[in-house]
Amino acid sequence: MGNKVYNCDKEMREAMEAGQRALSLLERARDCLNSAGNWGIWDMLGGGLLSTFMKQSKMKDAEGLLQEARSALKCFQKELMDVETIAEFHIETGDFLSFADYFFDGFIVDWLVQSRISEARRQVEDAVCKVRYILNQLQQM
Repeated sequence: MGNKVYNCDKEMREAMEAGQRALSLLERARDCLNSAGNWGIWDMLGGGLLSTFMKQSKMKDAEGLLQEARSALKCFQKELMDVETIAEFHIETGDFLSFADYFFDGFIVDWLVQSRISEARRQVEDAVCKVRYILNQLQQM
């Protein structure tokens, strides 16, 4: 019986750690997207080469973080399945991070870029809220 309690605690701890990692990556990606959006506004107002470069740089940073977040969310999902009492919580990475597959393809028009940055920020914020909710549920157990 003691071994089962130990395993449950271990699985809970592993799930919490995986969730915290995913949350951290999502929050960092959100920050990059916010910055890209700000640079994008300046770019649309005639900010020139510097604003274009900075916007693209922040988008590239966000892309890398989102790829890491996707992997971390898959790990979180796996760890959640190990915690028997919360099997009903499910993270479907395709639902709210599917934009990562097409978001960073070539853009031509600044306003289109700005629109996609805004949509990506909304989807990342949704993911952050879902992960926080699940982590909160884990902490209350």
